[in-house]
Amino acid sequence: MEREEFVGFVGLGLMGGPMAANLLASGRRVEGWNRSDGPFDAFEAAGGRRVESVEDLAALDTIVFMLPDLPMIEDAAAPILAAWEGEPPTARKRLVVMSSVSPVGVKRFGTAVNHATGGHAVVVDAPVSGGRKGAVEGSLAIMVGAEQEDFDELQPLFRAMGTSVVRLGPLGAGSLAKACNQLIVGTTAAALAEAAVLAEAQGLDVEALFGVLSGGLAGSRVMDQLAPRMIARDYAPTGPSKFMLKDLRFVEAAGAEASAALPLASSALAIYSDLVSEGLGDKDLAVVHELARRRSGLAPTTHSQESRP
Repeated sequence: MEREEFVGFVGLGLMGGPMAANLLASGRRVEGWNRSDGPFDAFEAAGGRRVESVEDLAALDTIVFMLPDLPMIEDAAAPILAAWEGEPPTARKRLVVMSSVSPVGVKRFGTAVNHATGGHAVVVDAPVSGGRKGAVEGSLAIMVGAEQEDFDELQPLFRAMGTSVVRLGPLGAGSLAKACNQLIVGTTAAALAEAAVLAEAQGLDVEALFGVLSGGLAGSRVMDQLAPRMIARDYAPTGPSKFMLKDLRFVEAAGAEASAALPLASSALAIYSDLVSEGLGDKDLAVVHELARRRSGLAPTTHSQESRP
C-alpha cells in the first residue's frame, strides 16, 4: 500500500466516526485517535487502527481533525508539529481541519503551522455539511479552503466522504462558507420552530402544515430533516444544538471583519444563546422548537415525548 493511502484521523465521534469508516471503505488505512475510548470499538471493527497518542500519527503525511473547536485542534496538533520540526522540506505535510471553526482563527493557525515547520506543513480547512446522516452515507458537502495543489492531492480523500466537494479559495474560505451555511441553517431552523408554534397556537395541524409547505417554495433540506423531529418532539441529538451558537459567533466575527450588516445573524445568535442558557444545548438542533414553545407559554415537552438519548 502506498504511503499516500495512509491517513490519520483525530476525533471519532458522531461525525468523525462514520467519516473515518468511509475512508476505510475506500481502501485507505486509517489510524485514529479519540479523546474518549467509546468510539474505538466501531472504528476498529471497521478496520481502523487505534493509536495511543496523537503524536503516534506524526509519521503520516495527511491528518484529518474532527474535534469540536479550533483550540482543541491546536492542542491536539502541538505534539505532531513538534515531531515534524525535523522533517526535510520535501516531505509535504497536511493538517486537514474538517470541523466548523473560525475563519479568522484557522488562517492564524495555518500561519503558525507554516512557521513552526519551516514551510513544509500546511493547514487545509474543509468543513462539512449534511449532518450525521450525510457522514454515514458519505454524502457530505465539503467546503474547502486550500491552495490548488493541496486541493488536487486531497480530492480523492474528500470524495470518499462527500458527494459535493468544492474549493472556494485559499485557507479560511472553507470555514467562511460553512459560516454562511450555518447562518442559513440556524435561521431556517428557528423560523420552522416559530411557524410550528404559530400554527399550533391557532389550532392548525403542524404535520399537515409542514407537509404542504414542503412542496412549495418554503421546502428545504433543513425542513426535510428537522420538521419530522419537531412534529414528534424528538430532540435526541444527532449533533448538539450548542454548536450552532459557536458557529453563529463565527458568523458575527466574520461580519465584523468585513463590516457587513447581518441583522438576521444577530437575532439567531440571541435565540441560540437563550437555548443554551435554558439547558437545551446538548439536544438536537430541532430543540429550538421547544424553546419557541416555552417562549409562547405552550406546555413543555415531557420526558415521555422525547425519544431515548
